[in-house]
Amino acid sequence: MNATLESARRSGTVDVNGVAYEAVMGIECHVELKTETKMFCGCRNVFGAEPNTNVCPVCLGMPGALPVPNRRAIELLVEAGLAFGAEIPAFSKFDRKNYFYPDMPKDYQISQFDTPLTQGGVVPFWRPDGTHGSCRLTRIHLEEDTGKSTHASRDGRIAGSTHSLVDFNRAGVPLMECVGEPDIRTGAEAVAYLESLKRTFVVLGVSDVKMEEGSLRCDVNLSLRPVGATEYGTKAEIKNMNSFNSVARAIESEIERQAEILRAGGRIVQETRGWDESTGTTHSMRNKEQAHDYRYFPDPDLTPIEFAPDDVARLRAALGTLPQARLDRMIGTEKLSIVQAHNIVDKPGLAEYYDAVVAAGCKPQPAVNLVLGDLSRLANETGIPVHRSQLRPSRLAELVAAVDAGTITSKTQKMLVERFYKSDTPAVPIDDLQVTPYAEPFAKPEKSLAQIVKEEGLGQVSDTGAIDAIVAAVVAGNEKTVADYRGGKVKVMGFLVGQVMKQSGGKANPALAEARLRAMLGEPEGAA
Repeated sequence: MNATLESARRSGTVDVNGVAYEAVMGIECHVELKTETKMFCGCRNVFGAEPNTNVCPVCLGMPGALPVPNRRAIELLVEAGLAFGAEIPAFSKFDRKNYFYPDMPKDYQISQFDTPLTQGGVVPFWRPDGTHGSCRLTRIHLEEDTGKSTHASRDGRIAGSTHSLVDFNRAGVPLMECVGEPDIRTGAEAVAYLESLKRTFVVLGVSDVKMEEGSLRCDVNLSLRPVGATEYGTKAEIKNMNSFNSVARAIESEIERQAEILRAGGRIVQETRGWDESTGTTHSMRNKEQAHDYRYFPDPDLTPIEFAPDDVARLRAALGTLPQARLDRMIGTEKLSIVQAHNIVDKPGLAEYYDAVVAAGCKPQPAVNLVLGDLSRLANETGIPVHRSQLRPSRLAELVAAVDAGTITSKTQKMLVERFYKSDTPAVPIDDLQVTPYAEPFAKPEKSLAQIVKEEGLGQVSDTGAIDAIVAAVVAGNEKTVADYRGGKVKVMGFLVGQVMKQSGGKANPALAEARLRAMLGEPEGAA
């Protein structure tokens, strides 16, 4: 990686002929809402249907067809705004945004111009280095999506294509646009911001937020200016990024492109640029449009929207615990790492399960180690989500406590975790279980952990005489390893302890086993 790209990746700053420049970015994020039907008609809102099968006169823009707003889409957008502390104006309206694309049948888009459904708000996020960041929102407004064009060319671009195919299934799908203020400085911050939006929308049920299906699309407006300057430079808008990794790479590449132009004494042109994943560069697409180019005016077919305070209060009360509040607690109070906290919060049901384990008395670190370790492995092997398994949070906390108290070994804990996880658990999809995660829908009289340990002889062996007998057998059966240890290869002690654990069926106290081995073998050569 060259020096410019490395600097852009780490800090967002680059050197331009001895002057430090910083990158300034604002991100526009388009999110398809998770509704049953489209925004202004009754056509189904589903991904992957046969082309042009979910269409009607309204979403095809036929003369005389009148739109009717989707109430649920409006409520979902307001919930999204409330989650980030946005203001919900009492009055809002829809506008016509006029432009001409082959995949937009009406030749205008129903959108919102000067009176969006939400205004302001802040999106908090955690940077990879463990510091806290945030990006202000200008607004979140509601509009309809366009259709999808497929160009018959080698790289899927219109240049060089022999023809294009248009699918109008997506036309009219409810689309919310989150417009961020220019508060982002690096590619890492951009990704952290987008991930914060995504996890919040998933938890709220606003959207499935799948970039590969087009339900999340983002554009980055990027410019450079001298560090300390208050005026913005000329921006370029970057499009066609299909993953968060692509967003970070496109930002780094565009910073380098603009810096090279400035170093050569050139001038940045305001334009829209496309990201090319194969070359790792952006390319010019068209000049950037201004607001007046779209000739906005109020849509005469749609009445204004008025939100009563009671409606806003009802939607706010339904938000529940938001991901950022959980992350702040996990990282700030419980001292989990950024990666651990994100892995917990980003998986449906896992955060609630982890919280229940901690509430049952387990310390956060052993709880997260088990939830992200053995339990996540078992979830992958069995197809049973962690929060739908028979291993209740209280029992997991009990197993951790038993290891801490020396009642059982970690190996026995691992065996019991697997047994309890799989016990009588039906492998069915989450949505088919109409129960709360911890209502114990399959509960039956069960033995206490102490009773199981006693009846099955699973208790940790801490009797010195019993341990010595096993140690003697291990020493006698591993003469070469013993000689290596006595000759100074102290790392083989781990192998010998493992053999003791194996012969004891995993029940020997590992610390006592090592101590008795050291006592029997004596100090190795070269030991102080």
